[in-house]
Amino acid sequence: MIILSLIFWLVGLALLGGGIWLITLDGSWYYALAGIVLIVVGALTRSRRPAAQTLYALFLIATAAWSLWESGYDWWPLATRLGIFLILAIPLLITPKSGSRAGLALLLPVWAIIGVGTLASLTVDAHRVEGELSRDVVSEDANIGDTPQESWHAYGRNNLGQRYSPLEQITPENVTDLELAWQYQTGDVKRPEDVTETTYEATPLKIDNSLFLCTPHNWLIALDADTGEEQWVYDAKVPDESSRQHQTCRGVSYLPPSSGEPDDIDVQLASGPAEDLDAMQCDAQLFMPTSDARLIAVDPATGARCSNFADNGELDLLHNMPFKQAGFYYSTSPPVVADGKVIVAGSVNDNYAVDSPSGVIRAYDAKTGELVWNWDSGNPEETAPIAEGETYTTSSPNSWSIASADEELGMVYFPMGNRTPDQLGMYRSEAEEKYSSSVVALNLETGQVEWVQQFVHHDLWDMDTPAQPSLLDLDTEQGTQPALVIPTKQGDVYVLNRETGEPILPVSEQPAPQGTIEGDHAAETQPISSLSFRPPTLREADMWGATPFDQLMCRIQFKSLRYEGQYTPPSEQGTIVFPGNFGVFNWGSIAVDPKRQVMFGMPLYLAFTSTLVPKEGADLGETNQGEHGLNENAGGPYAVEMKPFLSPFGVPCQQPPWGYVAGTDLRTGEIAWKHKNGTIEDMTALPLPIKMGVPGIGGPIITESGVVFLAASVDDYLRGYDLSTGEQLWQTRLPAGGQATPMTYLNSQGEQMVVQVAGGHGSIGTTIGDYVVAYKLKQQ
Repeated sequence: MIILSLIFWLVGLALLGGGIWLITLDGSWYYALAGIVLIVVGALTRSRRPAAQTLYALFLIATAAWSLWESGYDWWPLATRLGIFLILAIPLLITPKSGSRAGLALLLPVWAIIGVGTLASLTVDAHRVEGELSRDVVSEDANIGDTPQESWHAYGRNNLGQRYSPLEQITPENVTDLELAWQYQTGDVKRPEDVTETTYEATPLKIDNSLFLCTPHNWLIALDADTGEEQWVYDAKVPDESSRQHQTCRGVSYLPPSSGEPDDIDVQLASGPAEDLDAMQCDAQLFMPTSDARLIAVDPATGARCSNFADNGELDLLHNMPFKQAGFYYSTSPPVVADGKVIVAGSVNDNYAVDSPSGVIRAYDAKTGELVWNWDSGNPEETAPIAEGETYTTSSPNSWSIASADEELGMVYFPMGNRTPDQLGMYRSEAEEKYSSSVVALNLETGQVEWVQQFVHHDLWDMDTPAQPSLLDLDTEQGTQPALVIPTKQGDVYVLNRETGEPILPVSEQPAPQGTIEGDHAAETQPISSLSFRPPTLREADMWGATPFDQLMCRIQFKSLRYEGQYTPPSEQGTIVFPGNFGVFNWGSIAVDPKRQVMFGMPLYLAFTSTLVPKEGADLGETNQGEHGLNENAGGPYAVEMKPFLSPFGVPCQQPPWGYVAGTDLRTGEIAWKHKNGTIEDMTALPLPIKMGVPGIGGPIITESGVVFLAASVDDYLRGYDLSTGEQLWQTRLPAGGQATPMTYLNSQGEQMVVQVAGGHGSIGTTIGDYVVAYKLKQQ
């Protein structure tokens, strides 16, 4: 009994001390009161008084009532509030002192009822939105692009960015018959000297009967689409650079041959490294951006560099940059190939320096590499090719994600980021304010702006527009409209007329919190789409942890940080940013079915914190730690520290679920269904496949048969879903993290294949690897 009483005293003292701290922050009184009760229970237990059981039974009743009042009948909040206290009751039940039958008679049924009631909450999904998307085809002749049905010619299958395949061999009825067809390992693995954000996010292209994909260190690989056999490898020989924030490649781009037969590529088996081949005149071309700021053009058949493009197949993207710090500028996403041009944007490191390279978007002749136009968001009117010796605008907003194009309308659509530093808005010009955190439509021929739609005014939270726009024609009350659908980090999905930029689904403005550092300001209002996956404003009651102790610490953090809802400005005190800069949606974007005019997405919910660190007289120690960490903002008065809002045990401070899949009717903006996605199998030491709704990064694809494929989540699975209901139909274990968007095609035998790159993600801690895996239906 001495040991048991000591346990009660220690637990009680911890809760009392932390609870008093929380009360001083105007937080809940529960923890301090619980600490007092447990200290008393410990004293009664030490003196072997039967009142210990009675008091503990009343404590369990009060704790259960408080838990239900705060969180409702929801397993994870209840289990972590009640679990330890139910376990602590067991010694009181099994070691009763003679004469304590009355206390036992009360404690035993209370313990059993609360325990069974808590376990029963496992059967209730309090967060599930139940429903079904219509299976009716709205537009049988919908525009799905001119890519042959058996192929995949661009990151989103084609420049429409729909991530939709007309293949229907794999169906909701037979998807469970998928099995591994082949597996290939690239040999490009994470190195000890690599930056944290080393990721394998590539979606392969399928042209003729070959797959083309890039790797994190910019190897371009050709594989046989039937067998996965390696055909050739081109290694761009990218040097190590610790100043990069990312070491990744999301894909390559394709210029079809002038013959007009886009899939007529006779790929040859290489006898040695493709980079050692002499450069050659190319008809068809593959374009790969590199992490040392080059654009490389190679021949799809051999992997040899294209002598007709730029300097023997290499274009230096640092030309005319105002600043050229190593590792501060590069492209991680494939360029757009349209209208005879290859159009390149790039990523500028967040928060490393006020004076950084430009975010300019440039169109080059796809055959020669000659600059055709340049659009710099800091100098948006001047799009004629810049002269030698001139420079683009310093640190202007960039576009680091994937763009889309409509060659019939003559427009290319870029999701825009923010000007660095992200959290310090005093450096921005009027033009930079206009184009930051938006989508901009540029004229394919001239680069001039056709329209712009902004999603965050005066962005102080790193709410870059992260995702490729999806283009489809949408039936509306005003008739069929050319639509652009684009998700955002803050959770809104905007549906715009892609010809005019006008909203198809309503967009409104809402008041936003004020109060910034001296010299800056916050926008009085922020836009919101009527189609939105934004989460509710956080409350103290939403704080979570694996135990009451880290829950308590999360509550103390919550009350200590600045938080007045979404768009609370960053501060020296530290600000909660929710949704965080990881986004409700990120570069994986969404997938749309242009025939049924519906959408599949993977909304995520993780809070972050943003702290401005005054630099004057301070020893900051190590800075420039990547997107999540302390970054210097060289030349500015504040450094900034961005990180996930986590408990001392390393789990998110806001209660789960953290990840969902969802289906939406794009004509009405109605969210038809929303389900938890993913398990904690790879998040804990115990490999338990408990479906919790976990974070992830990557994107989905849709097939005409109504099957959706998605990996992305932090457990290492590729899954198939029913587009209509959202039900998971199939899953397979991946050899590494699947933080890439899959693709599908027909092989030479007419069999539908599904391919997933599985290489993991350095920032979110999934299993690292170098795999490409392909699946097809079992032979009957």
